[in-house]
Amino acid sequence: MVKIGLKKYITELTDDLLGLIWPSICSSCGERLFKHEDTICGDCIMKLPRTHFHLWKENDFHQLFWGRTPVKYATAFYYFLKENRFRKLIHKLKYQHEPQIGIVLGREFGYEVANSVFNEIDVIVPVPLHPKKEHIRGYNQSYMVALGLSQGMDKPIDAKNFVRNVHTETQTRKGRYERYENVKSIFEVKDESVFTKKHILVVDDVVTTGSTLASCVDTLLEAGAAHVSLASLAIAKE
Repeated sequence: MVKIGLKKYITELTDDLLGLIWPSICSSCGERLFKHEDTICGDCIMKLPRTHFHLWKENDFHQLFWGRTPVKYATAFYYFLKENRFRKLIHKLKYQHEPQIGIVLGREFGYEVANSVFNEIDVIVPVPLHPKKEHIRGYNQSYMVALGLSQGMDKPIDAKNFVRNVHTETQTRKGRYERYENVKSIFEVKDESVFTKKHILVVDDVVTTGSTLASCVDTLLEAGAAHVSLASLAIAKE
């Protein structure tokens, strides 16, 4: 018992000393993190421009899919605004190898929606990346968000049964119709019995036109899912 206590003390002391030399800083504001904080400081998390879409069904995100594909519920955690310091969080998550941003924000997202209608879902499924793109990036950013969401909601995650079988061009500079054409029939369910009669929550990092998500919904419903709902970490807004 004494040895365990001493080992813990030495570990904490070492961490404190390293923190003085190489302090952990917030990925958003750059200020030093407190000991209990992870990746993003509490102040920045509180100041995120949240949408609160989970509180009403006919929100701006859900409306993207009206007349396109049947989505049960849709919500986004915060607005991806053109002039906002939080915009760089998505950029760091996707392009600067900071996957922990997705986990931390996903977890906060999960805490927020856990006691809403989203508690009805059976399983969380991230939008898959093509293996080639995931290899280049090192991870799937949507999986990181889904992982945090799973922790915050206490719901299971399945990142293996829904796959992307076509490597498409980037969507960044495409219009709505071009995006739709770019992502038609690019996803596949490996074992349909796993998702049969399940309410699936598909998770993305940021949504603009919703074309990729619409393709996900169509594929999952065709595979036998009872309902498909959507959760995006952020939604683009000018």
